[in-house]
Amino acid sequence: MAEQAELAFVKTFVQNLSAQPVTYANDFQQPPENSLRKVPVLPIEVPSPPERKSQAVAPTGFLSITFKSTKPSQAYTLSIQPTDTISDIKSQLATQPGAPPADVQRLLLKGKALADAKLLQEYNVKDGDTVNLMVKPGFDWDPTQVSVPSPQMVTENDSIVLLPEPTHKTRSGHGRIPSVVLSPSPSLLPSPGEKLVDIPLVLDTSSIPAAPAASAPNTPYHTTLAQPAFWEHLYSFLASEFSNRNDAARAWEDFFCASKGSMSVSEIAKIRDHVGVMGMAGT
Repeated sequence: MAEQAELAFVKTFVQNLSAQPVTYANDFQQPPENSLRKVPVLPIEVPSPPERKSQAVAPTGFLSITFKSTKPSQAYTLSIQPTDTISDIKSQLATQPGAPPADVQRLLLKGKALADAKLLQEYNVKDGDTVNLMVKPGFDWDPTQVSVPSPQMVTENDSIVLLPEPTHKTRSGHGRIPSVVLSPSPSLLPSPGEKLVDIPLVLDTSSIPAAPAASAPNTPYHTTLAQPAFWEHLYSFLASEFSNRNDAARAWEDFFCASKGSMSVSEIAKIRDHVGVMGMAGT
């Protein structure tokens, strides 16, 4: 009887204890010995990866493409490679007689414009296809007009000779010889029997020396001035002369700003980067 009573008490106590909610603290961590040592993996069949499709080899042969225009009615047939860019194709098309320049051409395939930077093989173009040719609005294209090549070409003894462009001797300054006309003053009254006439004056400018040409950028002065080592030595010298380093940098900046007119932007940037003295906005 005592054992049955004790067993009944234990069952009742456990039921009452299980009915109480379990509350964990915010920083509760499960003891490592109660954690699973190995994460269970469910035996699920995984499908095999898809087979890699072999990339099609781009054709390397020439394609015969017809470029056709409706207004005006004109057609050109070219042999081009699939690896040519659209801009290169436009340049080849511009060399045909009566063809429009490359910068005004518009090539369309099935109503879609072809981008200059792309290759022909990026579009679904096959041998014998026809590409529509159009020109940009505002350009008057007349295939009957043949542009004159420059420089001029003359055939001599079955050989082509390029004629040099004509050289024009120009003089620096004003091309005309200045002239001045002296007219009599309206308030001046002529004497009896005297006739007032205009006196033209022509100034002779042949003895006036021409303006000196700008110094070439490859002079020894410019070569020395463009070297970052020269400005580094100058900054070291100024730093030894001025007790305040800001005064040395100011003197260096004054001399550098006065010399920037004979240097390029890249040379100025290299000098400032080498010496370490930066101006306003890095100039």
